[in-house]
Amino acid sequence: DVQLVESGGGSVQAGGSLTLSCVASGYTYASNCMGWFRQAPGKERELVASIYVAGGVKYYTDSVKGRFIVSQDAKNIVSLQMNTLKPEDTAKYYCAVDWQWSPDIATRCPSASYEPEYWGQGTQVTVS
Repeated sequence: DVQLVESGGGSVQAGGSLTLSCVASGYTYASNCMGWFRQAPGKERELVASIYVAGGVKYYTDSVKGRFIVSQDAKNIVSLQMNTLKPEDTAKYYCAVDWQWSPDIATRCPSASYEPEYWGQGTQVTVS
């Protein structure tokens, strides 16, 4: 069974930092795309950051550029380092993973239109 287990959420004051981590399991081979989405109350889920594993190409939504860093720490482990956090970063953060290859994965993954194959359960980040 596929499992995505997130950790690292919590509460922090504005200007602080948090690092989220996600361990994905269920396949023996490396994933093609890993990323983080978030959803705040009353808002749609949005892609925060993603990484196309094979090429190392990354995507960041405009509001987090220069503050967040997405990294593949090991096979099927992705982290999101969040610096200079703002109250508007408050949301539930979801890990997302694609194992299935597709001809357009190299462009689809690091883009705002990325729709993942698998989702984690989410971890809450609250910035006050």
